Amino acid sequence: VQLQASGGGLVQSGGSLRLSCTLSGSLSDYFVIAWFRQAPGREREWVSSISTGNDNTYYADSVRDRFTISRDNAKNTVYLQMNSLKPEDTAVYYCAATYYSGTFYLPATYDFWGQGTLVTVSS
Repeated sequence: VQLQASGGGLVQSGGSLRLSCTLSGSLSDYFVIAWFRQAPGREREWVSSISTGNDNTYYADSVRDRFTISRDNAKNTVYLQMNSLKPEDTAVYYCAATYYSGTFYLPATYDFWGQGTLVTVSS
């Protein structure tokens, strides 16, 4: 199983970026797909998840109403649209996936991880 994350970059505060995570195989093979982030010196933090069975989406309070997770089944890709970015959103963003149900905001739930893409938000 491979996850390829892309789309990171440098953006000014208030700007937008869209991250992509392309997975090997069909998205329906996975139960939940998520985005996490990790800032320097900090623990990995859950950002958002999408359940492939019912398309339910979940967000951390810190990104709710600014970030949107979505998927394109034809492209085997999950997106994270990030708007109104803040300097505190600066981190390496990782996508993750699991075949099984679990506590969706815990890193230990996920069996497969992408390599990460760096998002830097300047003030």
